[in-house]
Amino acid sequence: MTTLDNWQKSSFSGSGDGNNCLELAATPTTLHLRESDTPTTVLTTTPAALTHLLASIRQSSVPTAQSGVTPPALNPATSLFSS
Repeated sequence: MTTLDNWQKSSFSGSGDGNNCLELAATPTTLHLRESDTPTTVLTTTPAALTHLLASIRQSSVPTAQSGVTPPALNPATSLFSS
């Protein structure tokens, strides 16, 4: 696995190292997301799959607890962001 050394922190997170925030690193074909408080847990996806997820969220077509719809259970053997 390639070591990612280009992690970028959200500008909304402030300047302190202790802030909990989302960090992003990119390779030519993938995006890697992690929370600063758990940097060893990394979610890997493609730009197209993440774009699709965000568009669905913006259109409110992704089930949420607030909508009263229970999302289907995730199969750990499959990627949440596979397209």
